[in-house]
Amino acid sequence: MRVWKQLLILLILVATGVGGFVAYSHFFAADVETSEGKRRGHTATVEVSVVRYQTLQQTVEAVGTTRARNSIEIRPLATGTVTALSIKPGQLVQQGATLAKLDNEIQQADLVEAQALLVEQRRSVARMDKLRRRNAVAAMALEQATAKLAVAQSALQRAERRLQDRTITAPFAGVVGLTNIEVGAQVDQDTMITRLDNLTEIEIEFSLPEMLFGQLAIGRPISAQSAAFPDRRFNGQVSEIDSRIDSVSRSFKLRASLPNPDGALPAGMFMSLELVLSETKALVVPEEAIVVQAADTFVFLIDDGKANRTSVTTGMRKDGVIVVSSGLAEGQQVVIRGLQRVRDKGAVKIKGAASAQSGKQKPRS
Repeated sequence: MRVWKQLLILLILVATGVGGFVAYSHFFAADVETSEGKRRGHTATVEVSVVRYQTLQQTVEAVGTTRARNSIEIRPLATGTVTALSIKPGQLVQQGATLAKLDNEIQQADLVEAQALLVEQRRSVARMDKLRRRNAVAAMALEQATAKLAVAQSALQRAERRLQDRTITAPFAGVVGLTNIEVGAQVDQDTMITRLDNLTEIEIEFSLPEMLFGQLAIGRPISAQSAAFPDRRFNGQVSEIDSRIDSVSRSFKLRASLPNPDGALPAGMFMSLELVLSETKALVVPEEAIVVQAADTFVFLIDDGKANRTSVTTGMRKDGVIVVSSGLAEGQQVVIRGLQRVRDKGAVKIKGAASAQSGKQKPRS
């Protein structure tokens, strides 16, 4: 193609571009300015929230199983036949309450015999003492009588203990469990009569990752929930922390105590736990007030009926609010709804403010 034809085509393209730019400037620029002017002059209706201080908790979740603070298996201390049984599963018994009795005729007889021997030995020692004072017997005879008295006293104590072992009592106050024993059954030291649990306080054992070991301390608050009580939270505190980290799981064990005065929680129940690691008081705003564009995080701050775009620095998010560490002060108002209609420096109308003003009564003249 000849050079003059190439130049002609280039001139035509340049002329077309210049003409299009002029047409755009003439016909559309005015419309854009008018639209922008209307947009800036528009008053957006918004909802606001007040910047406030709130105490936020940093928590960690875990799971555990309840167990009684005190729990034992009730077993007899002697072999015999059950003659009485006072066990009702789920019943609260006091310390020392009788749970069962074994036959005790032989032990009663042994006790009477031991008491008689003790009386006889005391009289023997008294006689020997009088005779010794008159030098009627040797000192050795008095010593032998005194030794027999000590043996008789020991025999009486053993007889009393053997008789006492025929009555099975509760060593502490608690709730008795099920029993498979009936009156007339033959039992021995290996027979479990029932289980006794002290449920006035429940203990939960659980594990946490080793990275949290330095953040835990005795007394940290904890709350627990169970599927059996979906609308109830049980509050307690950390009572024990293990001193070792498991080398396989890289975790450590803790125990928490939960008051259980009404006995609602049994032993062996699975529970979800929430443990408070720390508490911080900080300025917060609702999460919906935060706008993120590229690298800038900001809110629209209401000031004298206008929305001012204000950059902020945010922190922890918790329960629908977010911490604002810089950029805002307590008591200020930020837009939380209607953000899509708000422009920087644009006029805003707070939803409900006008109706609130109109609802006020005028002062009487």
